[in-house]
This record gives sequence, structure tokens and C-alpha cells, in this order.
Amino acid sequence: MKNIKDANTVVVKVGTSTLTYSTGMLNLRRIGSLVQTICDLQNAGKNMILVSSGAVSAGLAKIGFVSRPDKIEEKQAAAAVGQCELMNMYNSLFSSYGHKIAQILITRHTVENETMRKNAEGTFRVLLDMGCIPVVNENDSISYEGLKFGGNDLLAAYVACISKADCIINMSDVDGLYDSDPRTNPDAKLIERVDEFDDRVLKMAGGAGTARGTGGMKAKIDAAMIASVNGIPSMIVNGANPEILYDIFDGKAKGTFFAEYVKA
Repeated sequence: MKNIKDANTVVVKVGTSTLTYSTGMLNLRRIGSLVQTICDLQNAGKNMILVSSGAVSAGLAKIGFVSRPDKIEEKQAAAAVGQCELMNMYNSLFSSYGHKIAQILITRHTVENETMRKNAEGTFRVLLDMGCIPVVNENDSISYEGLKFGGNDLLAAYVACISKADCIINMSDVDGLYDSDPRTNPDAKLIERVDEFDDRVLKMAGGAGTARGTGGMKAKIDAAMIASVNGIPSMIVNGANPEILYDIFDGKAKGTFFAEYVKA
């Protein structure tokens, strides 16, 4: 059984709802705290990988859309504009702490095609060896599946497998997996640990959390399952305060831990 506290290579996934305000504009204060915390953990000797949503929302705000468009080509155009905005911001923030970043855009074909997957594995290995912090997103400007059916919860699981990561920290807008929807049931109880993905756990999953994001608890559980069967534990935590990452590696964080699958 792996212990997240001892993880060396860490995938941190942040969703759109964590990175933006309800207005759709980027939450600069939270992003700044996230970058500082990741840099500090990198300084402490960990290899950090950031899977970041937010390109579409950043693009919509830049272009001037007041709401999320329905047409796929408009979403793709927004993603193309927003990815530039995100990377400019991340490069400035990470550089201010003396860290190098590298952009990696992935599509589903990267995982499914053996040659592309091996190339991606090599890229991650070299970047981590060089002390770079990879910033990963789905290539939403060309990936139809990513915008309509995918999401960065699943992407984070695939990235963890490709990069041979030791754990995934999924930063969400809720504290973790509950036995019922905490948004509608004030008596909902947090499930602190999941060792088996049985029917009871699967039934706890709902739909998308917010209008700004594409993922919900079901996507997060699906991602945790993918990671688990590949021997990678994961944890869902509330990303409202990015410094919760410190608590995770101190063994004090509130959230839901998903253990890796152990063969009998």
C-alpha cells in the first residue's frame, strides 16, 4: 500500500471551477497561491506536474463571450485563445520563483497510439530529469472528444500513468466524495477512504459540478479507478485553498483517498 506522503512524482489536477470566479474570469489570487505552493514542493525535492483546466474559460473572457457557447468550433477557438493566456500567466508566475515550465497538450490519440504514448513517456521523463514542471492540458482546440465527453479528471489519470507518477491530487470545488450530494443535503457525510470501487461507491457519483467545468464526481471516480488499476493512489480535495497540498503531504488533509489496486 502506497503512502501519498512519500510520493516523489506528483500530478496535481485543478479544474475550471477552482481556477475561475463565478464570472468566468481567472481567480488570480488562487492561481498565485497554487503556483507558489507547487514551486515550494518542487523546492522540497518533489517532481510536480500540473494538469490545468481553464483554457476555454480564459479564452471566452478574453474574446468577450458572456456565456459558454454551444457551437463546438466556438469552444475550440476559445480554447486556442485561452491556452495562450494561461501559459503566459503560468510562465510569469513560475519564473518569478525560479522554476521552468513546459507546455504539453494531449489528445486521446496520445494514449491510444503506442508510438505517441512512448514519445510522451520520453518527453515527461526528460522534462522531469531537467527539473521542469510540465503544465498539461487536453488539446481542446482540435479535440472534439475532449470538449464534449472528456475532461481533465481523466486526463490527469492518463498523465499519471504516462509519467510514472506516484500519486494524483485532484483539486475540486468539494471536499471529496460524499454519500450524497452535499450541495443539496447538509447531512451528507464525507467518505474519507475508498479501497474498492463497488456499486455503492459508483452510485455516489453525480453529474457536472458547475456550469464552468466539464467534470463531476463521476468523472473523478472514473479517473481514480484508472489510476488505481495502474497502481497509483489518488486523492480528491477542495482546491479553494491551494496550500492544502502541504496538509496532504503532512498527512493532515481533509478529502477522499483512493487506494491503488493490489493484486491478490
